Amino acid sequence: MRAFKFILSGLVAVFLVGCAGYHLGPVNGATAGAKSIEVQPFNNQTLQPRLGDAITQSLRERLQTDATYRLTTREGEGDLVVTGVIHQYARQGLGYLNTDVTTPENYRVDLVVHVTARDRLSNRLILDKDVRAHTFVHIGNDLASAERQALPILAEDLAQNIAELLTSGSW
Repeated sequence: MRAFKFILSGLVAVFLVGCAGYHLGPVNGATAGAKSIEVQPFNNQTLQPRLGDAITQSLRERLQTDATYRLTTREGEGDLVVTGVIHQYARQGLGYLNTDVTTPENYRVDLVVHVTARDRLSNRLILDKDVRAHTFVHIGNDLASAERQALPILAEDLAQNIAELLTSGSW
């Protein structure tokens, strides 16, 4: 019985130490939902279709899930306005077919988006940075279908990177 109490107290101590660094709510010290954010549609300057819509939607969903900022649905109401320009969508062959060393079987898809965030009232620039994301695509029989299926994963990776930049700083 004494050994059981000793082991139980050790487990409780490990649990409490493991939770010591956890922070409930936003990490930037702000009150959750105190400020609002507006995500304007991203401008797609690549030849890849539907990229701007997928990124805009993923970022809105990520910010809603994070809940550091309140997402506004009407234009002109957000305390912070986020815009983006998609500059680069690039494929790089990773794995090649055994029968043909010039035909890729797997790609790494890289995305570069210039993101800006401004405080609506002061017009102060909060974020002005190129943000990158990537994913891996197995081609199979059809490159277009494979890229279309990988698009939500790529958009989610980018949205996570942008959300981290927006929610980690204080403004």
